[in-house]
Amino acid sequence: MTRTLVGKRIAVLATDGFEQVELDKPVEALREAGATVDIVAPEGGEIQGFEHHDKGRKAAVDKTLDTVSAYDYDGLVLPGGVINPDALRLEEKAIRFIAAFAGADKPIAAICHGPWTLIDAGMVKGRKLTSWPSLKVDLQNAGAEWVDETVVIDGKLVTSRNPDDLPAFCDGMIRVFAAT
Repeated sequence: MTRTLVGKRIAVLATDGFEQVELDKPVEALREAGATVDIVAPEGGEIQGFEHHDKGRKAAVDKTLDTVSAYDYDGLVLPGGVINPDALRLEEKAIRFIAAFAGADKPIAAICHGPWTLIDAGMVKGRKLTSWPSLKVDLQNAGAEWVDETVVIDGKLVTSRNPDDLPAFCDGMIRVFAAT
């Protein structure tokens, strides 16, 4: 992989309940492409990953929402897992953080249940995207055009459906992040 993201800073917003592979693989791909990556969470310490229904590994939190701004970063990644985005939707600071990326026209990549938070950030109306199938109606009700595709790129928004889509998701994410 070429080091197309050298000099770019990327935030990965997550909390307890993130899908392990949906955090690990994008972080690995971003770092291989040369980006500096921070795992950002509402609280410091560690956050608990899951491998579907079973507990996975914990991830160290690099920065807390209290200490960062969207202006500190060139892009944002929103991993899935059912618990993770559902909890983040209730965190006002998390929603403001996501909305600030959209307001600053910075790229956002969200996979699986990750797009759920985009609804609360007010950024899906009129957008074409994909997600885990159970979010389809929620996203449509919020004004999105939901499609069942491996990866969807709508401007600076990159979305994918599930862990099987990670190769295409990571490729699309890196291409979009590199172009900004």
